Amino acid sequence: MENELDSIGFDAWFKDQAEPDRLAAGEIARVVAAHRESYTISNGDIEVPAEVTGRLMFSAASPLDYPAVGDWVSVKYLDNAASAIIDAVLTRKSTLKRKTPGKKVDFQLIAGNIDTGLIVQSLDNNYNIRRLERYLVMVHDTGIEPAILLSKSDLLSPEEVALKVADIRTLMPEVRVVAFSNMDTTGMGDVRELLKPRQTYCMLGSSGVGKTTLLNALLGHDRFATRTIRDKDGKGRHTTTGRQLIKLPGGALLIDTPGMRELGNIAVEAGIGETFSEISTLAGQCRFADCSHTQEQGCAILAALDAGEIPPERYESFMKLARESAFHKMSFLEKRKKDRAFGKMVRTVMKQKKNKR
Repeated sequence: MENELDSIGFDAWFKDQAEPDRLAAGEIARVVAAHRESYTISNGDIEVPAEVTGRLMFSAASPLDYPAVGDWVSVKYLDNAASAIIDAVLTRKSTLKRKTPGKKVDFQLIAGNIDTGLIVQSLDNNYNIRRLERYLVMVHDTGIEPAILLSKSDLLSPEEVALKVADIRTLMPEVRVVAFSNMDTTGMGDVRELLKPRQTYCMLGSSGVGKTTLLNALLGHDRFATRTIRDKDGKGRHTTTGRQLIKLPGGALLIDTPGMRELGNIAVEAGIGETFSEISTLAGQCRFADCSHTQEQGCAILAALDAGEIPPERYESFMKLARESAFHKMSFLEKRKKDRAFGKMVRTVMKQKKNKR
């Protein structure tokens, strides 16, 4: 059974998290799809529908405590392994999450146990280096290795593509960048070279950048439906409607995600520091420890900005993401404080009712 689990990414790190008895009994599986109130799990041999136990549901303090695609879970099989119940989520190696869309300030879990985040942007109207920085912050914050895939390279000349790649590498020299085309297959060999057996990858990007078309190309057949983008603004319609983990012919494991129209972050200081490493390094050289990097004398970041060592757009993006992260963090902590107070009140009322019986 362990060999089958190995084929879907179960390495020594996860083996240490699993209870030996459950592992020996074949009661460890991986979540390969998440639906509204149910899941699909795999043990590397079979896939079956599953639901969480009432106990797990009751003990969950936030959405992050529920299973996500990519998670390893302890399960009990039912009806001769025709279905299963999930009673525990194993400790995650990494957790890819973002702020929930809209005004609500809470975390939305995207996927668990990702080794590499594949950030896909297309070389058309979608191309936006500021959005790219935002994705990198999200990926870097959880220690996931990022890689950037630039789709639709056939829309530009080779020289123009090389300039785009060079621009990104100037700002983010440590990140692997691959330009490719689903139309003429340019660069597809480089994309496949990225994907290693038994490693888990997650594709991230807006609708219409070609994630589903790329997935079909990697599978070697049109398994998933694609839809065209709107000519007037280059924006795509959602093709992928849910998250699912797919095993590719070469043995790599790929999680496709719906296009993200809104990408907010909460308390991502580590991700910002990694993505804007050249600015974060300068921050340590400021005269004042609490420097806001906006007007203080002795600010190393402002000095570098004045000297032309930091592009103004890069500085503005750094400051915007830092302010947004701090604001959402304060709002989230305030929300948690109110949630705890409400929970305490509910427990007090229930205790009083019980004592009156």
